[in-house]
Amino acid sequence: MSRMFVLTPEARSDLKEILLAIAEDNPTAAERIREEFLEGLQSLGRSPAIGHYHDELLGRKYRFWNFYSYVVAYTWEAKPIQIISIVHGARDLAAFFNERMIQ
Repeated sequence: MSRMFVLTPEARSDLKEILLAIAEDNPTAAERIREEFLEGLQSLGRSPAIGHYHDELLGRKYRFWNFYSYVVAYTWEAKPIQIISIVHGARDLAAFFNERMIQ
């Protein structure tokens, strides 16, 4: 089965940091979350319109999808979809995307 999504280098780094932080406390949970993330992203790639817009953060080129307490930002019109970031929802998202200089 081909992947329905692509992780940008930034998104790959985001996911790695998240999983490493979880693994510090519970390596088994980190592996489970990794598998669930990949399955969820695959599902998202099959149905990219399920995400929602955040016009106050980024233009309509991007959609957002919530996964547990994380927010996945992605370009949804490309095939495969492109995951641009994975960030904890408690972060200041406006500051995060401004820092990443994503327009």
